[in-house]
Amino acid sequence: MTFTRFESIGAYLPEEIVSTRELISRMKFEPLFNLEEITGIQNRRVHGKKDGAIEDSFALATLAARDCLERSRYGVKDLDAIISVSISRYKGGYKHYFDPSFSLMIKRGLGASRALHFDLSNACGGMLTGVYVLDQMIKAGVVKNGMVVSGECITPIAETAVREISEPFDSQFGSLTVGDSGAAVILDESTSDADRIHYIDMMTCAAYAKLCIGMPSTETRGPALYTNNHEMHKKDRVALWPKFQGEILAKLGRTFDEEKFDYIVHHQVGLKAVANFSRFGAPLFGSEEMPPPLNVLEDLGNTASTSHFVVLHQHLKKKTLKKGAKVLLVPAASGVVTGCVSTTISALEV
Repeated sequence: MTFTRFESIGAYLPEEIVSTRELISRMKFEPLFNLEEITGIQNRRVHGKKDGAIEDSFALATLAARDCLERSRYGVKDLDAIISVSISRYKGGYKHYFDPSFSLMIKRGLGASRALHFDLSNACGGMLTGVYVLDQMIKAGVVKNGMVVSGECITPIAETAVREISEPFDSQFGSLTVGDSGAAVILDESTSDADRIHYIDMMTCAAYAKLCIGMPSTETRGPALYTNNHEMHKKDRVALWPKFQGEILAKLGRTFDEEKFDYIVHHQVGLKAVANFSRFGAPLFGSEEMPPPLNVLEDLGNTASTSHFVVLHQHLKKKTLKKGAKVLLVPAASGVVTGCVSTTISALEV
C-alpha cells in the first residue's frame, strides 16, 4: 500500500507587526471585552511592501513556495503538481483574481513548466484539503510529487472590521484575530514509518455553512467576514471532530490513546478555543489526557488556510518539534469543515 509524507516545508511572514491593542485603539467603538485576553492573540503580521511591491496573496504564496523548494530534493521543474488553496487571491496589489487560476500564476512565477495545476477552496481548511487531494493523487499514481501552497493576505477584513464595528457583539469581531502569511508543503511517497502520513480524512457539515461567511462588505467598500462565534463554538459543533476521528479509529481497530500522538495542532483561532477543542474531545475519545498543543497564535494570530503549516514551520525553526514526533493536525473551517491528519515527521527541517 502506498503512503505519502511531508517532504519539505516553507513559509513566509511579513515583517510588520501589529498588536491587538493597536488594532483596538483604531476603532471608533471600544469593545466591552478584552479581545487579547479572550483570544490570547497579542500580535499578528501584516503585509507591507517587499522590493517595492505589495506583499499580496501571490507574493506571500510565491515566497513561501521558494522557501519550501530551497529545502526540497526536488527542483522546481521536477514538480508534478501545484495546488493553490488561498482564500484571498490578490495579485498586483488588491486586485482579486478568480481567472486565470492562482495556481497557474504561481506555476509560471516559479517556472514549474511541467506541473499540472489547479485551485482549490475550502476556507481555512484549504491547505489540509489540498494535502488530502494530493495524497490521493500520489496514491493513485497520477503524480509522484506535488506542492500545496497558500498566500493569505487576509488582514483587509480586519481593516473593514475596525472601520465598521459599531455594537458590542458585532459579527465582525472574529476578523480582528487574523494575520498575513504564506505557507507551502511538498508531498511525495513515503518509504519509512518515520516519515509518513498514516491517515487523512475530512468532512463538511453544510448545515452550519452560514455561521461564517466571507463576502464584500454590506456597508463600505472592502472584504468582510461575518461570524457567529457563539454558535460556531458550541459543544455539538466542536464534537464533530472527535466523533469523526473516533469512527475512523474504530474502523482501524485502534483507540485514540493507542495512537500515542506527541502533539496536536488545531486551527489557530484562539487559546481558549484550542483548549476547548481538546477538552471536549477527551471524553468522547475516552482519554484522560490529550496531547500537548502546538500554537503560534500568540504572536501570529489566525493565519487562515496556512495556520497548521505555519505552526509546524515555526516549531521546526525553534527546534521545539522533536524529530520523529507523531502529530495530529485538526482542521476547523467555515463550511463547517473538520477532519484529521495523522503524521510522523522526521526529515522536515527549517
